[in-house]
Amino acid sequence: MTASPHVLPKAPWIVGRTPLLMHAADDYLNELTRQAPWLKARREALLESFDAYLGTAVPLLACTPASGEAWTLSLPEEERTEATLLLTDFQTYLRDWGWLK
Repeated sequence: MTASPHVLPKAPWIVGRTPLLMHAADDYLNELTRQAPWLKARREALLESFDAYLGTAVPLLACTPASGEAWTLSLPEEERTEATLLLTDFQTYLRDWGWLK
């Protein structure tokens, strides 16, 4: 999922607070619901699992390729491909929509 080249980043400006993974995940899921609603339930469950793996109220910057790979490897074999696809799409979303610079 990518932003249109004509669209300015839409990430909310969080005044005086560190953006959390759950803030970006909620925004991602809202956009996913608009673009591909059939993926929302499973991706939401995976993102909640990733957030729980990293810890409660984890800063967005903890969502790194290394942490994503560690989480993916902690999952059952049959869930790893889907988790990898989710993380790739989520990272693209974070960059394209202005969550990460």
